[in-house]
Amino acid sequence: MPPLTFTEARALVIDKVLHARRLPDIEFVELDAADGRVLCAPLGADRDYPPFHRSLRDGFAVRAADVPGTLDVIGEVRAGHRFEGTIQPGQSVTIMTGAPVPEGADAVVMLEDASLQETSVTISNPVQPGEHVCARGTEAQAGATVLKSGQVIGYPEMAVLATIGLLKAPVYRRPQVAIITTGDEIRDARESPQEHQIRDSNLWSLACQIRRAGGTPVVFPAARDNVTDIADAIGKGLQTDLLVMSGGVSAGKYDLVENVLKLYGAEFYFDRVQIQPGRPAVFGRAKDTFFFGLPGNPASTMVCFELFARPALELLSGRNSTLLPLTESVLAVDFDHRPGLTRFLPAVLSEDGARITPVPWTSSGDVMALARANVFLVAEPDKPHYAAGERIRVLMR
Repeated sequence: MPPLTFTEARALVIDKVLHARRLPDIEFVELDAADGRVLCAPLGADRDYPPFHRSLRDGFAVRAADVPGTLDVIGEVRAGHRFEGTIQPGQSVTIMTGAPVPEGADAVVMLEDASLQETSVTISNPVQPGEHVCARGTEAQAGATVLKSGQVIGYPEMAVLATIGLLKAPVYRRPQVAIITTGDEIRDARESPQEHQIRDSNLWSLACQIRRAGGTPVVFPAARDNVTDIADAIGKGLQTDLLVMSGGVSAGKYDLVENVLKLYGAEFYFDRVQIQPGRPAVFGRAKDTFFFGLPGNPASTMVCFELFARPALELLSGRNSTLLPLTESVLAVDFDHRPGLTRFLPAVLSEDGARITPVPWTSSGDVMALARANVFLVAEPDKPHYAAGERIRVLMR
């Protein structure tokens, strides 16, 4: 099959998953454990919000028809209290931000727009009814949907849950994501490898990416470069909600992952993408489980997960949509790359986001350089040279 651009490949992942996904089971979690979870049902307001006409400023509650003019100040009301009584013509009440607007008043005049005397206040400019007042029910009416099914609970959503008094949130179970790393050279990170061996860094980076995308990593021992070992691992991995493999998907003699997947009746949607690092990325489905075969170099694994596996996992977790965090910045230096592929290369974005500087690296296996970076710059396939000061796309991480 011909290689796809990364936008084509990503769109294909989203389309396939959306049309075939099975939503996870439902569970209820306490409010303090709801952060990052995905709502499985719409939630409604338990009452009007605000539940009263709320003042938006410190000042004076008035009848708009009475100003300009001098009004008697007959009391005070602050947040958490109410004024017992009704404002009559020619009267006003001192009011604080967040306090209920007294009966009879229909506007608030800011403190700095009024001149206070001992028992009266003079207001020189007219005000409109409703000025500096948040009317009852304008944020949400009782019973109205305030959070949607498929919405991820972040800090604004946590505030809504607390506001409506929902202390147990109905959410989808986190998808179980199998991680299989392959290669005779791979050793557990807790071991002391020999000179010709490396510790398994991809396992740990993938587990981190999976948790951040809303999944639960299921870790298997590294599979050696033989059909029996890889087939056993894949068979177990296909029993989870999503299978992510690292290594064994290139064109070498011992790159066996695709052939083993065929033994399980795999359907392949793509096996090459026009990107670097990560060109030999694989996406497909076997035994009703989606899988990704990611190239084994750490940068390839990281980039391909963010571009392709992450949106699949987010949708499998019950989300309604998924976003690729792309932005733009200005290059701090001249930059050149080989044309033909979209390249995702380590870079440092300045604190204000105004400048981006490529990070020197030796190859896509250079995890030290990846740790020095905080983003990936995105070099377009048809633009080999960028001058300092030019804009370039940035993949946030």
